[in-house]
Amino acid sequence: MNIAKVLMLCTALVLPGHVLADTPRLTVTGEGAVAGRPDMATITLGVTTEAATAAEAMAGNSEKLGRVLQRLKEAGLEDRDLQTSGLSLNPNWTQSPEGEAPRIAGYVASNMLTVRVRALDRLGAVLDQAVQDGANTLQGVSFGLVDPQPAMDEARRKAVARAQARAQLLTEAAGVQLGPILEIREGGDGYRPPMPMYREAAMDAPVPMAEGEIETTAQVTLVYELKQQQ
Repeated sequence: MNIAKVLMLCTALVLPGHVLADTPRLTVTGEGAVAGRPDMATITLGVTTEAATAAEAMAGNSEKLGRVLQRLKEAGLEDRDLQTSGLSLNPNWTQSPEGEAPRIAGYVASNMLTVRVRALDRLGAVLDQAVQDGANTLQGVSFGLVDPQPAMDEARRKAVARAQARAQLLTEAAGVQLGPILEIREGGDGYRPPMPMYREAAMDAPVPMAEGEIETTAQVTLVYELKQQQ
């Protein structure tokens, strides 16, 4: 093969990529959201105990937490929905008014528990029972979905539809035509845990709770080729 044929072959291989790089493109982003009632709540609660010695603090804390766990199980919660999420033991320092060095006046033991409640109509009762049996720390309650995938998929469909509608609107306004989709990207992390949006309706429970609605969101970016004007 002579040099001229080699050069012609190289040109044929390079040209398509060069043409593709110069193809006009349109990039649009669409967002989709699906709102619905949650079917699960996550509670973070715990027991904090003070005592003169570290051993007494830990023993008292363990006894109280054991009662809380027993009551939660009697309320119908399964072992898989009860998880220890924090255990600590710290000295309780006091400062002398005479400016002396700080000294230990006792110890504080703390044990946090993450609880998942799958029957929201019992959420208030679960909180009430936990507090009655020794839980004296409550960090918060969040609402979510046991299976978030269906809501996430629907949010993705809505995001794609809105991106397509935006691309159609822009090209019609600009007097150009859409070509095929060259790229599809999902924005952000793809899935964001739903955040609660509270409303006034409270449940009939010893501790009134309002689960409201949660929102599942998705973001999709489409890259289109723009057809060349004839």
